[in-house]
Amino acid sequence: MAPTSPKGPTTPNPVDPVRRHTLSVLVQDGEGVISRITGLFTRRGFSIESIASAATERPGINRITMVCRCDDYQIEQITKQLNKQVPVLKVVCLDDEQMVARALLMVKVSANATTRPQIVDAANIFRARVVDVAPESVVIEATGTHPKLRAFLDVLEPFGIKEVLESGPLALQRGPKTLSYNGALKQRV
Repeated sequence: MAPTSPKGPTTPNPVDPVRRHTLSVLVQDGEGVISRITGLFTRRGFSIESIASAATERPGINRITMVCRCDDYQIEQITKQLNKQVPVLKVVCLDDEQMVARALLMVKVSANATTRPQIVDAANIFRARVVDVAPESVVIEATGTHPKLRAFLDVLEPFGIKEVLESGPLALQRGPKTLSYNGALKQRV
């Protein structure tokens, strides 16, 4: 077992399982922020599974939700490196059990007069919405966890999937605790 500190592992541990980690990162809005953050991952050989950025309740601050597959030592190193970046205000690794995460899926499915009602029924079962209807296809949007969205695609597969787009998840911590930043914005050098 790797030596640990109260904050986690201090050296790589070949026994640590590689798993999905969700990071919630508050950043100052500005040109090149996403590029700098993804560059940090690239330079260190870490892979980003998904990345999504959204405005927060405070003007000038965005929240980036990133999912990466790595072990505990690597996520600690990623967190330390992110905290050194000028536009980064706060970094939190969200625990799977303590977060609500949802991704958006848009799918175009082949449809005709015979199959359209079945496709709409399937969408209703998954609490998805039909957002466009054409003579030979239907576009459906759904939100949910990755497994739910994959299950929905499995149901639609027999009808003929023409196109699929799935965003990375956006995530918030469960309960009353919030990820916020009340300090002054950092000055760029």
